[in-house]
Amino acid sequence: MKFITAIAMPLLAFFLAVSCDGKENPDDNGDGNASVPEDNIEVKIIADRKSVLKNPLTGWAMYVSGTADPSYLDTEYYVSSLGKSVRVSDYSTCIYVRTSWRNFNPEEGVYFWDDPDSKLYKIYTRAQELGLPMAFRVVVDGRDQGANTPEWVYEKGAAYWPSSEIPRFSDRKVPNVLDPTWRKYYEKFIEDFAAKFNDPTKIAFIDGYGLGKWGEGHNVCYEGLEVVGTETDGGVTYTKYGDGIVSDKTPEYKENTMKWITSLYSRCFTRVPLVINYHRQIGHPRSSGAQAQPDSEHLLQIAIDNGYCLRADSFGMHNQDWGYNDWERNYVEQWKYKLPVILEGGYVWSNPGHQSSIAAEGYETAGDVREGEFLEGENACVNMMDFRTGDEVRTWFEEAYPYVERFIQEGGYRLYPDRASVPQSVSLGSDVTVTSRWVNLGWGYCPVNLKQWNQKYKVAYALLDMETEKPVYEFVDEASDLSKWLKGSPTSYSFDISMKSVSIGGYIWATGIVDTTMETENGIHEIGIRVAANKDFLTDEGWVKLANVTVN
Repeated sequence: MKFITAIAMPLLAFFLAVSCDGKENPDDNGDGNASVPEDNIEVKIIADRKSVLKNPLTGWAMYVSGTADPSYLDTEYYVSSLGKSVRVSDYSTCIYVRTSWRNFNPEEGVYFWDDPDSKLYKIYTRAQELGLPMAFRVVVDGRDQGANTPEWVYEKGAAYWPSSEIPRFSDRKVPNVLDPTWRKYYEKFIEDFAAKFNDPTKIAFIDGYGLGKWGEGHNVCYEGLEVVGTETDGGVTYTKYGDGIVSDKTPEYKENTMKWITSLYSRCFTRVPLVINYHRQIGHPRSSGAQAQPDSEHLLQIAIDNGYCLRADSFGMHNQDWGYNDWERNYVEQWKYKLPVILEGGYVWSNPGHQSSIAAEGYETAGDVREGEFLEGENACVNMMDFRTGDEVRTWFEEAYPYVERFIQEGGYRLYPDRASVPQSVSLGSDVTVTSRWVNLGWGYCPVNLKQWNQKYKVAYALLDMETEKPVYEFVDEASDLSKWLKGSPTSYSFDISMKSVSIGGYIWATGIVDTTMETENGIHEIGIRVAANKDFLTDEGWVKLANVTVN
């Protein structure tokens, strides 16, 4: 067995620059170190700062269209600095699909997960083969996209408004989200959806609002669409509609809808994180405007109280009317290290319609756009960034690859124990004390405080079999709280372990982060979070080897 201790390997120095201070554990002696018991050996662990760690709610999300061929998940791009092509999904921690309710549920009682011939089923299956969980947003509004709510729902009597009188756009229907019939069938769908996918091994997160244009949570219709003029198609003049109608009843309708939909998702998805787009026009019938609606924070608080965390769909967009402006920056500041934040970049570089706005905001190249998104995400301490489909993801790898690497190394959370102390010889039935110090190399945080996670990830120590390096005994430190581990503030733990149930023999001390809701066949918890330790310290399962120990 190859093993490295502090005697053979010096501590690797590292730089810890931060924008926020963390809290030290009460066991610390003032410098982030727990007192080392006299008979223990101290082990210093080298960090792995470069590898992609496939951990929950951190890292890069790969976007895939709900109607794409599953082979898209194997897309490769050439990276000149590496001198080779790389697969995008190898850099990703989840696959994100935002697609229509119709694609999920084309007919009453018919769902994609029961149809092996559907594109969505094939995408999900390929993601599972790659070991990547999915993330979903369900889109219901048909403006600009066509039929998003299934036609069978309207045939059941659900109310809607046509977004255009032009016959060839007849499928562009806008559901009345207050309508009891529409809500009844939507609720049934979400309940069935959750019955299948309320599983953190399958789902990374659910984007649980999905109303309005593109499902982004603005331009939500409660009372119909404004008439803005006429347009001609095929020589015939038709009425042209614009944003949703705003009235004195709008605040009431917004609050009612936010309470209804976030309560629905929260009731159904109890084990999977939920997210909502934080935006100054959230739930409003209009989408643009530099000034926030007066009830936007109140509406978002309803979602947060129902267990939601945050994402924004417009990072890097500086346009004051419809981009990411100071309201979003100030809003997210109050939630740093309380809720995780997910970034979606706001530009589609390959779309000619966006070229003038990009130039007007100071961007000249696709690489500039990617840099702008990255820096905005760094300021918000985001946990996740996005590889959008098509030309956008290409530009990350061909024109902005250094930022791909930087986010892997610096973004989200990246945890490891930089030192630990354990005894090398113990008496059968005795009590021993072990210590460890944990470092977060990332600017984000590990959100074990989420309602759906409920502190399920914990520091654990194990005695490994000398030959197989598999855990024989496990000891979970219930006092550990990973949400408190912030960049620049190492957190130490001192933990007492009883050896009464341990058999005489030789073992390897190890530590790791386990998922206390997942057990192996022998009752030992599975590793839940892969730590950023050098590979020489790691077992195949993700335990960090510390030192040999003999139980006498």
